Amino acid sequence: MKIGIIGAGNIGGNLTRRFADLGHEVSVANSRDPKTLWELANETGAKTVWANEAARGADVLVVTIPEKSIPDLPGGVLDGLASGAVVIDTGNYYPVQRDGKIEDIESGTTESRWVANHLGHPVVKAFNGIYASHLLTRGKPAGTPGRIALPVAGDDPAANALVIGLLDQLGFDGVDAGGLDNSWRQQPGTPVYGADLDADGVTRALADARPERPLDFRA
Repeated sequence: MKIGIIGAGNIGGNLTRRFADLGHEVSVANSRDPKTLWELANETGAKTVWANEAARGADVLVVTIPEKSIPDLPGGVLDGLASGAVVIDTGNYYPVQRDGKIEDIESGTTESRWVANHLGHPVVKAFNGIYASHLLTRGKPAGTPGRIALPVAGDDPAANALVIGLLDQLGFDGVDAGGLDNSWRQQPGTPVYGADLDADGVTRALADARPERPLDFRA
C-alpha cells in the first residue's frame, strides 16, 4: 500500500518507521525542505517529499501536524490521491499548550470535523490518543490478552475498516467509534485518551465520555 504522511514529529516519525518496516511504500513530509528528513529516510527507506507531494498516488494519507497548522497547509495538498483514498487525522486541539483559540472547536465542532472542513475531504480520526513511543513498543499479535485497542471514528464504514486493518498490522486492535461527529469521545480529556485500554475497555470508555470539554483543553 502507498502511504503518505504529512508531519514527521513523534507520531508521524514513528508511523513512518512502522509502516515502512511492514513493507508499505511510504512518503513523508514536514513543513520544511525534504532534505531535513534525511536521517529518517536513511533509517526507514521512506521517500522524503514536499508537503504538497505526499498525497500523490497515496492509498492512505496521514495528516499528523499541530491543529493550528492545518489552515497553513499548501493549496492542493490532497491533489493526486488515489481513487478511494483514506485520509487519517491524528490531531488534537491543545489551546493552552500549543494551538491558541480555534473558535469553531470551542463552539462545539469536533476537532476532526474541523480538520475535514479545512481539507475539503472526509477524514478518519485515529492514532490521536496513544503515546508515540507505544507505536514502536506496545504492539502485540492478534489475540494477545490485553492487546491495546484504539478508537477509529469516521463517516465511511469502509474507510474505518481499512484503518482498523492497518492498526492490526501495527499490533493493535481497532474499535469502530462511529461517525466523525462522535469523535469527541476520543478527544483529549476523555476516558479513552492515552489510557492503553483493550477493546472492551475502549468500548466502555467511549460510552463513559461526556461532551463537555475539560477546562485544561479549553482556551
